Amino acid sequence: MKFGDKKISRRKLLGTAAGATAAIPFLHESLPHQGAHDQLARAAGSEHGAEGGGGVSSKAHKGAGHRGTVGRVDPRVNGFDPQEILRDYDRGKLVREGGRTVREFELVAEDKEIEVAPGVKYAAWTYNGRVPGPTLRATEGERVRVKFVNGSNHPHTIHFHGIHRDLSDGIPGVGVGNVEPGGSTVYEFEAIPFGLHLYHCHSTPLAEHIAKGLYGAFIIDPKKGRPQADELVMVMNGFDTNFDLGNEIYAVNTVAFAYQDKPVQVKRGQLVRIYLVNILEFDLLNSFHTHANFFDFYPTGTRLEPRDFTDTVVMGQGERGILELRFPFTGKYMFHAHVSEFADLGWMGFFEVTD
Repeated sequence: MKFGDKKISRRKLLGTAAGATAAIPFLHESLPHQGAHDQLARAAGSEHGAEGGGGVSSKAHKGAGHRGTVGRVDPRVNGFDPQEILRDYDRGKLVREGGRTVREFELVAEDKEIEVAPGVKYAAWTYNGRVPGPTLRATEGERVRVKFVNGSNHPHTIHFHGIHRDLSDGIPGVGVGNVEPGGSTVYEFEAIPFGLHLYHCHSTPLAEHIAKGLYGAFIIDPKKGRPQADELVMVMNGFDTNFDLGNEIYAVNTVAFAYQDKPVQVKRGQLVRIYLVNILEFDLLNSFHTHANFFDFYPTGTRLEPRDFTDTVVMGQGERGILELRFPFTGKYMFHAHVSEFADLGWMGFFEVTD
């Protein structure tokens, strides 16, 4: 009843949006999609003796997180690696115009099949061939210029969170509006305020364009910078693999259990800064919990003083924040969503702390 009840509540919340989605069949290409629950159950059953069938038992759920059954997607299959996404920042190209710095980026929309768990294929829409898209990074006060090329088969935009004129807001009906397949445009604005932001497609139906992968993190560093740290980007996302307006896979940086299979490597005593973004569609809330430690939390990163000292943070879609912590001991320390269903279906990992 759990999944069914959630499905009903989603339909009530979405209202006519669900009907609108059903009326637009082109949104779901004919690329293969497999039932993620069934895939995880079969993977778990191969080592834990879970019974076959269409559903996932609690036994299968427990097995789904077992090392060696999930989380071993070959990054060469997708063309991007969750391990590299953690510390990969696109700082663009710097040019000088009229006595000021302009930072130029290029983002290309592309339809691409990706693997979100072993054997679970998903027909994604991507920026620059990856989900999440590149982590764009600028400094407060710089001019940001983003060339957008639509190589997809569908209209798309890029909407940036931040402060800018309406003409660069990347929404249908304002400025250039939707960019049609084969078209391009340029978004230009000042990098303000400093903090952690995001960008995503704002074409309609909005839920579809976000859920299929068109999003990424956008960092604006304060002019004076932040203390030196090992900086990690974690975009919390999920995938509706059977089109029931509910997620069958949950993850950080797209691949289920990627950081359980290969823990995030950090050093004991070193400051670790996590840029955490929640872009999960179809679920109202997501969360981050770290074991055996606490972190300073800076909501949206727009202040230099932390609001909380905690081990768990809850976020709505589009919310984000900066987490700072140090690990006083070596060892392996779990982090995951503090919703058991999300953790069981992929949103779980480890930090491995060494000297």
